[in-house]
Amino acid sequence: MTYELPLFPLNTVLFPGMPLPLHVFEERYKKMVQVCLDEKRPFGVVLIRSGVAEGGPVAYPYEIGCAADIVEVQRLEDGRLLIMAVGQERFRIVALDHTLPYLVGKVEPLPLQPEPEEAIEYYVNELTPWLLEYLVFLADMGQVEFDPAQMPENNEDLVYLASAAIQLPPEEKQVILENEKATGILQDLIAKYREEVTLLRLKPKQDQGIFSLN
Repeated sequence: MTYELPLFPLNTVLFPGMPLPLHVFEERYKKMVQVCLDEKRPFGVVLIRSGVAEGGPVAYPYEIGCAADIVEVQRLEDGRLLIMAVGQERFRIVALDHTLPYLVGKVEPLPLQPEPEEAIEYYVNELTPWLLEYLVFLADMGQVEFDPAQMPENNEDLVYLASAAIQLPPEEKQVILENEKATGILQDLIAKYREEVTLLRLKPKQDQGIFSLN
């Protein structure tokens, strides 16, 4: 089943369930946001493959992205918008429509492939200690507010939280987003978190840098 979705090419990768604050100032995207609000519909967040996020021609995106619902809007006096969106389902772009000032995609949902829950659970249990230690590092540096009691109980939610939390280049996060199996994502993340946490353990706190959940 395909459907039309306004697209917002950005230099970031959004995962299902994750928040995304945006500062919207270009006229084309202010119009897009207004359409989404008026029609109570989501827009699609897609990583830029070529081009730029602001100004000039609409950037060309990767074909797999994440739908986002607008949950909060603040309108500034000069017309700019501050919005908070939350990731919903992954999608694959089937076709692009360039007739409007912003991109519109004909897209199809891209859920994770069914897998045995015990296999997913095995890798979740392997990842969780590394994820917890990594988030504690972020919290100690004041970059996030983190309460271990609020860790997701749902395995898929934890997969996407771990995907969003780790500090990686957008292109590497895009590879994670495109993986259609939770076990594949988890195996990749276990290796990446093990490497990152091992490095963080070796660094003095003042040298540990800045982290982001986006």
